[in-house]
Amino acid sequence: MSTSQTAFLKGHGTENDFVIIPDPDNALTLPADMVARLCDRRAGIGGDGLLHVVRSAAHPEARHLADEAEWFMDYRNADGSIAEMCGNGVRVFAHHLQRAGLVEEGDLTIATRGGAKRVHLAKNGDITVSMGRALLPEENATVRVGDRSWPTRNVNMGNPHAVAFVDDLDHAGDLLAAPPVSPATVYPDGVNVEFVVDRAPRHVAMRVHERGSGETRSCGTGACAVAVAAARRDGADPARTGLPVTYRVDLPGGTLVITEHPDGAIDMTGPAVIVAEGVIDPAWLETF
Repeated sequence: MSTSQTAFLKGHGTENDFVIIPDPDNALTLPADMVARLCDRRAGIGGDGLLHVVRSAAHPEARHLADEAEWFMDYRNADGSIAEMCGNGVRVFAHHLQRAGLVEEGDLTIATRGGAKRVHLAKNGDITVSMGRALLPEENATVRVGDRSWPTRNVNMGNPHAVAFVDDLDHAGDLLAAPPVSPATVYPDGVNVEFVVDRAPRHVAMRVHERGSGETRSCGTGACAVAVAAARRDGADPARTGLPVTYRVDLPGGTLVITEHPDGAIDMTGPAVIVAEGVIDPAWLETF
């Protein structure tokens, strides 16, 4: 990264928080150790991940989407590793673009490593992201916490999820470390693990351990995976019923509304907030 002043913002979507680095021309180098330090809650700015804001045409991983989506969300986990997609991150990313005057209220498309995502910026401030379709691999796994274990549903939302329905969210433990999932071969690149309880019909609550970040206050793709898994469990698969199904998903940081349509398309609606902006101290950057 350049040692000149580098702008940043801090934002969150249902308290899934992010460091935002605007870099339209992809002029900055963001090595993993720097991203991890920026996301460190004591030694850096702090966040569950980092949103690198780049024009698609300027990034080698997104140039093929430039005609469809002007902006690319180059998303990094809190440990500096690269991730395919982050649902809450897309909402915060879109809100930043609107706030900066780079896009207007209404519809837009954002490029991610998980594909191009359609976004709608509503007048009331809610942001809906078309999350694509879930893949449901047949191979499933078991997750264990202490002396308890549960079968999981394998749901891929552009990133992998293992969804476990439990009796009490406290059974997930402290989630400081990734819950063991076996066999590990089901998820060779790691997995996000969701623990889910029922609150009411079409209403669930969850906790999540995100790979590379630990427990987070919210996970958008995780909420979608949970809604898909719940719909299959409840016999409400829209492809079979011909009707859309909507779940309210409560997370520690807020509520997301997930709708799956008969064609498999999934919409996620929720808020996004920018809480601060500033510049990173050039002297601090010189330590990398």
